[in-house]
Amino acid sequence: MPLIRFIQHDGAEQEVHVAPGTSVMHAAIDNGVSGILADCGGACSCATCHCYVDEAWQEKTGEADEVEQQMLEFVMDYQPNSRLSCQVKVGDELDGLVVRLPKSQI
Repeated sequence: MPLIRFIQHDGAEQEVHVAPGTSVMHAAIDNGVSGILADCGGACSCATCHCYVDEAWQEKTGEADEVEQQMLEFVMDYQPNSRLSCQVKVGDELDGLVVRLPKSQI
């Protein structure tokens, strides 16, 4: 199973293994990773699952589509590598993915 490394804004790290096809958001929620609120449950309608995909992984995770990009306009501390974790699906090619979490979702 692919491994995801979540890094909190304070540098604390948590590694989780998830089944392929799981969203990064569900990986965080299902494994007790703090920092992902996911108020809409993954419907890409609230932006409370904002994260930063490590630059080394951006090409493999792809770019945000138009709907996700519109939601990203509402996040605090937007960066070029910002994504909504509900929109990033984990596959074997993302084994080792590094995701950084913002200081606040709201």
